[in-house]
Amino acid sequence: MIKSAIYTAHAHTTGGRTGTSKTDDDRLSVTLDTPKAMGGNDGPGTNPEQLFAVGYSACFLGALKAVARGDKIKVPEETTVDASVSFGENANEGATGFNIAVELKVTIPGMEHDAALALVEKAHTVCPYSNATRGNVDVKLSVA
Repeated sequence: MIKSAIYTAHAHTTGGRTGTSKTDDDRLSVTLDTPKAMGGNDGPGTNPEQLFAVGYSACFLGALKAVARGDKIKVPEETTVDASVSFGENANEGATGFNIAVELKVTIPGMEHDAALALVEKAHTVCPYSNATRGNVDVKLSVA
């Protein structure tokens, strides 16, 4: 839940996993194709898991910078978040269908490992994607 919307993104999709999707402001327009591993044509388009990985990693890096600023910690520009989003059958008891799992690998050059891990864990408590997935999606965090 949110108190009030600060920003709302709008997208229009046709064709599902083998279609097209674009935002109402035309800043993003993508062709969608299903990976061969999922029974698809493995065409040149992207897929929802890749888009989720891009969105989550960008949002998480933003959250990391925000909590660092609040703690008066300088985060190097070279800081990165690598996201892996896996798709598979739902393993939750009694559940049907499919689910995703996420792994976020954070690299903060020059920062001591324990300090970086503490910052990553704090970012995980404020990141909107982390809050949206908490309790529903297995999210693993690691610091390189």
